[in-house]
Amino acid sequence: MSDRSPARRWRAARAAVPAHDLRAGLVLGLVSVPDGLAAGLLAGLNPLAGLYGYLFGTLAGALVTSSAIMSVQGTGAMAVIISDVPGLTGSGSAGALATLAVLTGLLMLAAGLARLGTLVRYVPNAVLTGFVNAVALNIVIGQLAGATGYASVASNRLFRAADTLANVASFHGPTVVVAVATLVMIVGFERTRLGALGLVVAIVVASGAAALVPGLAVPVLADLAEVPRSLPLPVLPSLAQLAELLIPAASLAFVGLVQGAAISQSLPNPDGTYPDPSRDFSGQGVASIVSGLFRGMPVGGSMSATSLVVAAGGRGRVANLTAAVVMTVTILALGGVAGHIAMPALAALLMVIGLRTFTLDQAVMVWRTGPTQAVVMSVTFLLTLLVPMQYAVLAGVGISVILFVAHQSNRVRVVRWELDAHSHLPVETEPPAELAGGDIVVLTPYGSLFFASAGVVVAQLPAPTDASAGGVVVLRLRGKEDLGSTFIRAMLRYHDSLAASGAHLVLTGVSARVLDQLRNTGALGHLGPDQVFAAAPRLGESLQAGLRRARELQGEESPR
Repeated sequence: MSDRSPARRWRAARAAVPAHDLRAGLVLGLVSVPDGLAAGLLAGLNPLAGLYGYLFGTLAGALVTSSAIMSVQGTGAMAVIISDVPGLTGSGSAGALATLAVLTGLLMLAAGLARLGTLVRYVPNAVLTGFVNAVALNIVIGQLAGATGYASVASNRLFRAADTLANVASFHGPTVVVAVATLVMIVGFERTRLGALGLVVAIVVASGAAALVPGLAVPVLADLAEVPRSLPLPVLPSLAQLAELLIPAASLAFVGLVQGAAISQSLPNPDGTYPDPSRDFSGQGVASIVSGLFRGMPVGGSMSATSLVVAAGGRGRVANLTAAVVMTVTILALGGVAGHIAMPALAALLMVIGLRTFTLDQAVMVWRTGPTQAVVMSVTFLLTLLVPMQYAVLAGVGISVILFVAHQSNRVRVVRWELDAHSHLPVETEPPAELAGGDIVVLTPYGSLFFASAGVVVAQLPAPTDASAGGVVVLRLRGKEDLGSTFIRAMLRYHDSLAASGAHLVLTGVSARVLDQLRNTGALGHLGPDQVFAAAPRLGESLQAGLRRARELQGEESPR
């Protein structure tokens, strides 16, 4: 038989496709059909938008991300943000949704091309913890109507949840039965050999029972949307809605990229290397653009879907590509059957997802870290519950930045270095409150010398008095790469107050960048070039030069 025979080529191709990836892809593909429909429902969209987002996001993400295992789908956090965006349902909604998804993707793609992957580490864990737990609560309480049959008309989610719980007598019995039965089956089936497929089996059994058992008539998916046995046709974005969708798209991009970065940094590729987070940014952006053009919701890296692939044995891109094929076949072959899925069963599935999204252990850790972190987490949590989520995300980051600046500005400490002839090592002590005449005081600031800390540093420097003549303050700046105009102006004012008392300021250990800042701002001439000493490769050399100059200045001030 020829080496190029069809049989031999088939065996070679089959051997090249790992069986564990095919198995993992089958599991993800089957689970993603009801999960995708539920995500669309959670987002307040036509449930098909969630399913199409899962399909095209998974397909495009598998082809272009740096991570070989990351699953790019809709996420609970992104779905809850989308549910707060107006204009995504009704006539003309297809173009608006496409605009939102494409705009989100473009922002993700731009972040990736700008190599901003490393900036994710600046997002405080307190913000993420408060946001994720509020999203989890939103997911759970947002499904109370679907699980009880009572639709509250209160103004926000919290009030609707309270109103629902206060009207138990108005619950629809069959709806509650189907929802509770689905919850029990999901938990029970997942403990069997079915594993993750227990989600699918629970939805199928509950929907079948609702259709066949007399007296269990409940809403089904077909009541909301027709599930065609075909793939969607492309749709163009609506350019007229770009401006109003920019902030929601920015929030979606931020949340999606942070979730994706967590996957990138926690799961290595099969060769042992970790993915490039910036390339993953770009890959998620491409996936969201493709999803939007094919009537899907915005997508990003999904930790739950990725974890499912890993748990099922997946190790490479073939798993996600297989999942996309399985979803496609399911839509084409069983699209009509999907319309019989019971809505209370989908509500129960989403409540399970919400409960599993809670990170209470992380919340406890953040709370115990300190008051600043606890405040950031708590404010982000409350804002996420009370205001549209796209604003809550941005507000949480803004508050954390403000509190960080306030916290860091008060952490700057100035210490005195006392040098003697018995040792080359300095002794650190508290700086004097006032500068004594003829005294040389060597000071070292610890902490970041940015604009908000300028006043804190100056307040710790020795104050000049009428008796300070001949005194010299030697300020070590080694390791400080950027002073900023606020700090430079504070140093100039302190220099002038010393000079008015016949005292002097000497700067040592000045980096090349800071020296350029002093020169470009004119501060170097004001301070005196002979009283500013650049950092030298040998530690202490610049300080010794500054001390020699300080002694010279003392001699210049002594009476002749």
